[in-house]
Amino acid sequence: MFASTLIRPAAARLVHSRQLAHRGLRLKSATRCSSTWNWAKSSSSASNDEDNSSAPTSGGSPNNNDNDRNPSPSVQQSILNQCSELHSSIMPFNTSLQGPLAKNSDKGTSLPFVFLVGNHSSGKSSFINYVLGRSVQTAGVAPTDDCFTVIAPGPKDVDQDGPALVGDPDIGFEGLRQFGPTLIHHTQLKVRDGIRNQDFMIIDSPGMIDSPVNYGGMVSNNSKDRSSTSSAIMDRGYDFQGVVRWMAERADVVLLFFDPDKPGTTGETLNILLHSLGGMDHKLLIVLNKADQFKKIHDFARAYGSLCWNLSKVIPRKDLPRIFTMCLPVASTTDGEAKSSTTTEALDRHALADLHQSRDDVLAEVMKAPKRRIDNVITNLHDSVHLLLMHAVVAEDVRARYSKRQWENRMQEVSSLVLGVGLSALGIHFDVPLQFTGGVVAATVIGVGGMHWFNSSKLKDAEEQLTSIEELSASFQRTHPQEVSEADEFYSAIWARIRDPLRLSLWRTGLSDFPAVSKSDVAKLQNILDEEIPRLRRLASPSHHGSKHP
Repeated sequence: MFASTLIRPAAARLVHSRQLAHRGLRLKSATRCSSTWNWAKSSSSASNDEDNSSAPTSGGSPNNNDNDRNPSPSVQQSILNQCSELHSSIMPFNTSLQGPLAKNSDKGTSLPFVFLVGNHSSGKSSFINYVLGRSVQTAGVAPTDDCFTVIAPGPKDVDQDGPALVGDPDIGFEGLRQFGPTLIHHTQLKVRDGIRNQDFMIIDSPGMIDSPVNYGGMVSNNSKDRSSTSSAIMDRGYDFQGVVRWMAERADVVLLFFDPDKPGTTGETLNILLHSLGGMDHKLLIVLNKADQFKKIHDFARAYGSLCWNLSKVIPRKDLPRIFTMCLPVASTTDGEAKSSTTTEALDRHALADLHQSRDDVLAEVMKAPKRRIDNVITNLHDSVHLLLMHAVVAEDVRARYSKRQWENRMQEVSSLVLGVGLSALGIHFDVPLQFTGGVVAATVIGVGGMHWFNSSKLKDAEEQLTSIEELSASFQRTHPQEVSEADEFYSAIWARIRDPLRLSLWRTGLSDFPAVSKSDVAKLQNILDEEIPRLRRLASPSHHGSKHP
């Protein structure tokens, strides 16, 4: 039986039970506005709810020395403001170069948020209700919602549709306009009073289901398959993959849910993990929910092995990330003790200790979303500056090489023109027959015109060559010789992210019209990386023996 593999020794169970009994969730009261809820501020005061004996715990008791180890709220707000100012300062440069940073990427949401994505009926809605402490989302076996739902704390229960959510100038989701009206009409805002997440938001996403043309969510090498797969990306009426990427980039914690019935077999989920959640391992948690449904060990082994096998197809690493196997209490007995689903009746009541501990671990990460906001904002600034800096340096190298060829051609044309004019002037000066002088002039015009046409065609060929993947990679190696020689994987990953967008921006603008990058622009970006970001990291880091706080 699977139950036998989960039973801990009696002493460990007793300690774990006492820990769970004495844990409490610290609730933070939100600062109220006179006319509406306050998106940007939350009170630092905490209160304990005596009536929530079955409330989810934060994964550990609060540390009395938190204020000594973490920056004060005023310092945290100062860090966020400085990051916002620095990010905003590089956006005009990004716009002029048609850089890799998305529009409004310097503007974050007013509150930190946790983003949930995964298969349908994987327990996302149930988990949200569990965290909130009240029923907000509809849960069920079949797909129950086709919207991105933003759940935020507020003074009273209010529902708003997608256009109102995206049009709100304060909450921070106006960037979703780029995905079109279909997405806007498939988003909604739920403001709820009396929920436990008083200082962060939770965003639920539509459950993922493969369509018949999705080919398992993986991109095929066949051209017909690729065109079909491209249309499948829009089979919801909007770019679902792009929306998930947009949300995940701004989220502070991302939860990817699977359930025992579909442990990684949904191709769309794997496609999202590969293309939308790539590079976000630091804030991504993979959850195998409803693990209490297993009655036999070989059922669990089969589902867990299937999930690992499917994840290995899209995670190019030998070691897979941790998979949190957990379950949720879905019912309560008369004495107030939480009880899991009815399938657990066949299991020993203490056999779920590991599942409960994993649930507490996931919940602890969710509750850390406000604290992780500062680290994520600094990380996002660091990432954005690196992307823009590499984009600018490589683009300038390509533009300079093209400009050199262009000037060489112009010098040839000007030299030919000067030579022809000089010969004509000499002919006139020495009274050379007019036929000779006229022939020289005609030859000069025809020669310079032909040379200009020939050079123009050669420049077009050179532009196509310089913007090819091979030549762009050569430019990257020229501009980053040390990183290439040291096989720096970080710079290699940055280059892989900007290569295609860089090629597109060069092709769209044209090398002849592409703006030059000055040394001062590069120096400004380098200064943010070398001076500003380390300073912000020191301000945000907790005190420790190796820290150098200013």
